[in-house]
Amino acid sequence: MSIFNDLAGLIEQAKTVHLIEPQDEVYVRNQVMDLLDIKSFPVESVSATEDTIPNILEKLIDYATDHDVIEDIFDDKEILSAKIMNCFIARPSVVNDIFSAKYNESPEAATDYFYQLSKNSNYIQMNRIANNVHYKADTTYGELDITINLSKPEKDPEQIKREREMKQSLDYPKCVLCRENEGYIGRIGYPARANHRVIKVPLLNENWYLQYSPYVYYNEHSIVLCEEHRDMKIDKQTFDRLLSFVDQFPHYFIGSNADLPIVGGSILSHDHYQAGRYTFAMTEADDEFSFTLKDFPNVTASTLNWPMSVIRLRHEDKDLLVNAADHILHKWQQYGDETVEIIPLTGDTPHNTITPIARFRDGLFELDLVLRNNRTTEEYPMGIFHPHEDVHHIKKENIGLIEVMGLAVLPARLKEELEDIQAFLLGDTSNVAEYHIDWAKQMKNDYGTLSGPKEAEAVLQKELGSKFARVLEDAGVFKQNTVGQEAFKRFINALNN
Repeated sequence: MSIFNDLAGLIEQAKTVHLIEPQDEVYVRNQVMDLLDIKSFPVESVSATEDTIPNILEKLIDYATDHDVIEDIFDDKEILSAKIMNCFIARPSVVNDIFSAKYNESPEAATDYFYQLSKNSNYIQMNRIANNVHYKADTTYGELDITINLSKPEKDPEQIKREREMKQSLDYPKCVLCRENEGYIGRIGYPARANHRVIKVPLLNENWYLQYSPYVYYNEHSIVLCEEHRDMKIDKQTFDRLLSFVDQFPHYFIGSNADLPIVGGSILSHDHYQAGRYTFAMTEADDEFSFTLKDFPNVTASTLNWPMSVIRLRHEDKDLLVNAADHILHKWQQYGDETVEIIPLTGDTPHNTITPIARFRDGLFELDLVLRNNRTTEEYPMGIFHPHEDVHHIKKENIGLIEVMGLAVLPARLKEELEDIQAFLLGDTSNVAEYHIDWAKQMKNDYGTLSGPKEAEAVLQKELGSKFARVLEDAGVFKQNTVGQEAFKRFINALNN
């Protein structure tokens, strides 16, 4: 009877969160029964399981593997899970109509509806996200967010073997960000998206779409993607789109990864932005110094006290901000200062670009322009303005938009490795990874004998925050020292020449 109780429980929970209405119950039950290869259902004698949707869904997937409905392989389980939840979700046209109706109440009502739908449908897998380690660390730049990403489950050997054997050359969808992922069943080596929905959000007479990230690194972590599968590009239209979005959704920030390798994000092949309802440390950063743009004297301009090199522009007229940002972008793309290793071009290969972030705050539109350079040398083969080798034991991946704003997304390996270091700080002869040894010894030397696990954990969190601040300092083109800040001022002067 357990499977019947669990299926009844899933239906009851779906009604409770308004995924379906009571009149949908028989239809949905029959659809899910087919997916689970169940031929009949004892309606009169079932007691519904009381649990959350994700937990009950896991029980249904366990039943499917135990009864050979699917193989006990990651992708098969993901595909079936998404198919089951798709039975509970309205078609895209209905979801978009509800979103529009909610938007007429307020932009917040619209995004609240869609965010809850994305969680209730298990597209955002909250059980997995709950595994992530997250805390705030005090640094000289404010409270940085530290996240150790544990939400992406590791693939089992059989899954990896099947992916190798398949060797598919399919190009549909062209990438994981394409609009064509909406409702896509999935396949070996490609994510299941049957329960995925997107919201149409026109930007500058183009079709763009709003969705939520299935991994949610911060509150209402969303992705805004272009209908056309085209490369990332930072230009005047980028600034215009970002400000157009916050004009429509003033309770959200939105930003773009840079458009060059090394300083860009993980996906440069599809034009997209990231948005959400969260205040990052960079948002709260104080002005370092203010200046006037000769051609845009009414725009408030300043640099920030932040490890990376940021120009913040503010004005009530978003078109004026777009033009000012475009002016800075064009100057930066051609700007060089070899005294601080900035060379804009190698032949025809560009090195200078911008990571932009937009928001609406205190009645003004705001644009943060983070100056980036992706040049490499023999000394720094991964990038001059990239995390340097001495911090690779913590972070060696690209510094993308999320990190730029002050949220570290660190690899899963660190969870156990940090536990080993914590034991080491308490005098245990634990097996600290070789690449952490110097750091662990330095902390032990600096802090001496610690009183217990809580103190050791606090020390480790503080020092990890300091390491992440160092990572960001490495990525800053104008360093937070006298030489760097004088160089920053030379660029500011160049903006007015």
